[in-house]
Amino acid sequence: MATAYASTASSSRQTQKIITRIIQYFILSIIVVIMFVPIVILLFGSLKTTGEMYSQPYTIPNPPHWENLWGVLSTPVFWTMLKNSVIVMLGTTAGVVFVCGLAAFVFSRLEFRGKSWLFNLFTLGLMFPINVAILPVYFVLRQLNENNVPLIDSLIGVILVQLAFQISGNILILRGFFTSIPSELQDAAYIDGCNNFDFFWRILLPLAKPALAAVAALTMIVSWNDLLVPLVVLNSDELWTLPLGTMQFQGQYATDLALVSAFVALSAIPTVIFYIFAERQIVSGLTAGAVKG
Repeated sequence: MATAYASTASSSRQTQKIITRIIQYFILSIIVVIMFVPIVILLFGSLKTTGEMYSQPYTIPNPPHWENLWGVLSTPVFWTMLKNSVIVMLGTTAGVVFVCGLAAFVFSRLEFRGKSWLFNLFTLGLMFPINVAILPVYFVLRQLNENNVPLIDSLIGVILVQLAFQISGNILILRGFFTSIPSELQDAAYIDGCNNFDFFWRILLPLAKPALAAVAALTMIVSWNDLLVPLVVLNSDELWTLPLGTMQFQGQYATDLALVSAFVALSAIPTVIFYIFAERQIVSGLTAGAVKG
């Protein structure tokens, strides 16, 4: 009797587990469809005519109209926007990794008066998203511009603003990882004659490569897709980044949806490819600090 009851209970738990797994996969499948349908429509639309986009938005292009992509690629302004986006992305990423790495080291490994207060001040930046703070930021940039610090209509201005709003979250990520590194390693380094900077540069940074890669990857993606900061800071057409150029391109060629789709698809391809290759680094970097003792 006991054996039969145990067998029935085990079978019931197994059935419940299978049903739960089926429900999970069903919900995940719906989410995937919701996320990928717009992307598929965009990619298909970039290889269709505008008439085909309206009449057959979900069908595979037959035949594909590659001239839409060649038309965008043959436009010199596209390559100028691409160059500007790369400059902004690399400048912002380098600044974030450098500033946040140093700040996280100070907040995680050094002791000084007011450390907790200063760290809490940095974390307050998470409470003010760029959408809320962009108007005061613009006033500051304009004031600096009037004092012969040309940040308005400058890629450096875009980089500095993006850097400022990426600091708080990335300091939290790196601080958590730096804190998880055993203090005995730091003590041994000091015994061997290392100072604070030597320990940071020679020991901590090599160990923190996963976290640094995660911060760099997230910063690259956010910077590449940023529209608001270039929209507010940049005025000259030759300084437009791809997201800003996409908006202006849509306004200029709104009647030719196929050409607009081709432009948007080409603008999105670099960040999609980059995320595919960086996804493992992002996940490992964000979870590395949580699994270290």
